[in-house]
Amino acid sequence: MLSEKLKHKKIILASGSPRRQQFLKDLGLDFEIRIREIEEIYPPELKAHEITDYLAVLKSTAFDGDLQPEEILVTSDTIVWHEGVALGKPKDFDDAVKMLRKMSDSTHEVFTSVCLKTTEAVTVFHDVTKVTFASMSDEAIHYYLETCRPFDKAGAYGIQDWLGLTVISKIEGSYTNVVGLPTEKFYRYLSSFAV
Repeated sequence: MLSEKLKHKKIILASGSPRRQQFLKDLGLDFEIRIREIEEIYPPELKAHEITDYLAVLKSTAFDGDLQPEEILVTSDTIVWHEGVALGKPKDFDDAVKMLRKMSDSTHEVFTSVCLKTTEAVTVFHDVTKVTFASMSDEAIHYYLETCRPFDKAGAYGIQDWLGLTVISKIEGSYTNVVGLPTEKFYRYLSSFAV
């Protein structure tokens, strides 16, 4: 399939996320992981997908001048957008508690942006999924944070773990987008690089 069409290309995934890495494996893609640290700061006037678009591109700039002609760089960013505020990864346990309390018994949006970059082109796209939480008690929040420790995840939760099984009452849009990579869109956009 796509891996055959891209056999003369080399996919570089610039992400330490085991979930994104697993998605690329599940899609049957050969790839190499290269991670560069970059300070994820964005202009305060940006909203929703503007933030994730900006950060996905920003992460790609760490590779400027280093990409080879056959390489396709993949960078990505995910945020939770709730009541006009971006929720990234929690700073600590207390911050995670605050985030989950805010999202309890309400609907939020999850935005993931992906930047595909070569020596000749840059493509950026995003996806959005609406996620509705049932009401959560403080006891449930503390249990979740202590057992699943989702401190590396935007909005302090993973849809694929205990909270996803017990608290999410509705999802509108791509499930994989909430996990951290809108795989259907990603596969489609990546296919265009095979031409």
